[in-house]
Amino acid sequence: MVGANLSALKQTKPSQYVMRFLLGGLCTVMAGLVAKRFGPMIGGLFLAFPAIFPASASLIETHEKENKSKIGADGTVRGRLAASIDATGAALGSIGLAGFAATIWKVLPSRDATLTISLGVVVWIVIAFCLWNIRRRRILRNF
Repeated sequence: MVGANLSALKQTKPSQYVMRFLLGGLCTVMAGLVAKRFGPMIGGLFLAFPAIFPASASLIETHEKENKSKIGADGTVRGRLAASIDATGAALGSIGLAGFAATIWKVLPSRDATLTISLGVVVWIVIAFCLWNIRRRRILRNF
């Protein structure tokens, strides 16, 4: 079930937030430099990189390991599994992002930018939700 756990924010150390922001900022700067050097089309490919994902995946793995070590267990496998589940969500979102990009690419030259971006967001949400729902139903059938 999708949900939010705000108490988990207290478990994250300030250094982990710094790492997320630094990695995210570094990815954004690199995409800007690529765009400046090779043009906006190539730069756009790099802007689609999920800037926060590498830091998030490593932090998820670390949190799971730490939680297991508190009870005297090795959390390596559980940490990797949790990070892989996060990666699955990122992949599904990326497919939705491709739908967003295709919508903007095809519709923007002939329509208003605000309307086109709004349509692109709707396309992204619909694709990501449908893929998530398909994956969720497939997993439920396997258990």
